[in-house]
Amino acid sequence: MDITIHTASLPHDDPDAALAFYRDALGFEVRSDVGHGTMRWITVGPVDQPGTSILLAPAATDPGVTEDERRTIAEMMAKGTYGWILLATRDLDGTFEKVQARDAEVVQEPTDQPYGVRDCAFRDPAGNLIRIQELR
Repeated sequence: MDITIHTASLPHDDPDAALAFYRDALGFEVRSDVGHGTMRWITVGPVDQPGTSILLAPAATDPGVTEDERRTIAEMMAKGTYGWILLATRDLDGTFEKVQARDAEVVQEPTDQPYGVRDCAFRDPAGNLIRIQELR
């Protein structure tokens, strides 16, 4: 089989804040921005990886999601326990400094983990956990 990762999805509750974080703090390019108001679907990704994207989508908009599920999703997003993604960089300290300088919420400074990786963590404006590992 020839399967690749094309797009991963993360929820947002404020498209302008999400766009500012992923474009300005992480340096991703905007590939598409469709919809209007809070109902915007924004695709972003690293400039040097045109085949891999993150879709920033309004949370719980699927018509199959019940009102109870929407409330649960909103509660989990508010606590920062709903969405997350793992990114990687060769310069963890430099990346951490640049993202932190954009007033991103720091969850963990660069740390050597007991399971063999060095990483740090932020929260995006919707509460999604963004872990960044150092490539060695």
